Amino acid sequence: MRVAVVAGPEAGHAVPALGLCRKFVAAGDDPVFVSDGRWLDVARDIGIEARKLGGLAPREVDDDSDSGAKLHARAAHVSTALLPDLRDISPDLVVSDVITVGGAMAAERLGIPWVELSPHPLYLPSKGLPPIGSGLAAGTGVRGRIRDAMLRAATAPHIRKGRAQRGEARLSVGLPADDPGPAARMIATLPALEVPRPDWPSNAHLVGPLVWEPSDNVLEPPPGDGPLVVLAPSTASTGAGGMLDTAIHALDGLGVRMLVTLFEPPETDLPAWVRAGYGRQDEMLRHASALVCGAGHGVLAKALLAGVPLVTVPGGGDQWEVANRIARQGSGVLIRPLSVEALRDAVRGVLDDPAYGAAARSAAAGIADVEDPVAVCRAVLA
Repeated sequence: MRVAVVAGPEAGHAVPALGLCRKFVAAGDDPVFVSDGRWLDVARDIGIEARKLGGLAPREVDDDSDSGAKLHARAAHVSTALLPDLRDISPDLVVSDVITVGGAMAAERLGIPWVELSPHPLYLPSKGLPPIGSGLAAGTGVRGRIRDAMLRAATAPHIRKGRAQRGEARLSVGLPADDPGPAARMIATLPALEVPRPDWPSNAHLVGPLVWEPSDNVLEPPPGDGPLVVLAPSTASTGAGGMLDTAIHALDGLGVRMLVTLFEPPETDLPAWVRAGYGRQDEMLRHASALVCGAGHGVLAKALLAGVPLVTVPGGGDQWEVANRIARQGSGVLIRPLSVEALRDAVRGVLDDPAYGAAARSAAAGIADVEDPVAVCRAVLA
C-alpha cells in the first residue's frame, strides 16, 4: 500500500504524522511524508520519502485573523499546489491531518480515498457535549443540559460560518460545496482523554497516540537523588509563555531536579539543578516524578503512557480542553494563569499525592483497547 501522509509543519501535527509513517514502514507499506520545514530532513534521515507541501505561505488575499478563512481558503490553495506531487506519488490512499485540509481536498480532486488523522481527541461538535474548547464536562440534570444547549446555540453561528467557508473554498477548486468527509477518522489519543458522546461517528477509530522520538540524544538529568521534574514548554503558537523562568523560580528550594526539553538551548545560564536541551522525551519521562507542560497533546500523551502525573499550564486552542480532561481524569493539576506560587503549589501537590500517579498509570492501561491505524487504512481500501 502506497500512502501519502499530509501534515503541516507544526510539531504537534508533523510528529504524529511521521509516527504514522513509521508504522506503515514497519508493516511493509510505502509511505510518503508531505510537509514542510525541519521535518522533511527528519523524515529523510529515518528513511522515509518526503515531499515539500506548497501553498502554506500567506497570500495578500488571505485573512489570517479569520480562523475559518485561514483553514479553508488556504486549504483550497494548498490542494492546488499539492496536485502535481500527489499525481507523481500516485498513492493508493491519502492520510490528511485534521487541520491540513488541503491534503484532503487534493485527494478528493484526484479521486483518491482519504483518511483524516486527528493527533488529539475528537473535536467535532456534538449534540451531547458543551462546545469543544470550553473545557467543560457534559452537563448533568436539567440545568446542565440547558447550559450545554445554550452554549451550543451561542457557538452555532460560528460553526455555520465555518461550513459556509468550507463550501466556498471547495467550489473554488471544482468540488461540490457539501463535504462528504473522510472514509475513516483516526483519533490518535488514549481512551482516558476521550469523552462519551451520543453521536460518535461510525467511521471514527481510536488508534492511540502516535508518539515517537525524533532525536536519539539522551539528556542526562542533573546530579542528585531529588525527584526529577520534566518541563516541556509549549511549541504551539497559542501556548503559554514564560514557563522556563517561572519554573526555575517556583521549584528553587523544593529539593527537585529539572530537565527541560527544548528544540533550541536557552539563552540564559541555568542553576546547577536544571539542565535543558533537545533529547529523547521518553527517556526523560522514564525517570520523571512529574511533568510540567503546556497541555500539548504529544508530550502529555507520552507522560500518561509512562505513568507520570502532570501539571498543565494550558494556553489557547485545544490546550484548555485537554488540560481540563486531564484534571477530571485525575492524573494532573491545571493552573492558569501561570505564577510562581501556583506552579510551586501544584508541583508539590502532585509529588506528594500518589493518587495522581495512579490515575496516570490507569490512563496508560487504556492503550490495550485501541485499534491499529495501519489496519484501519487497509480496511478503507478493502
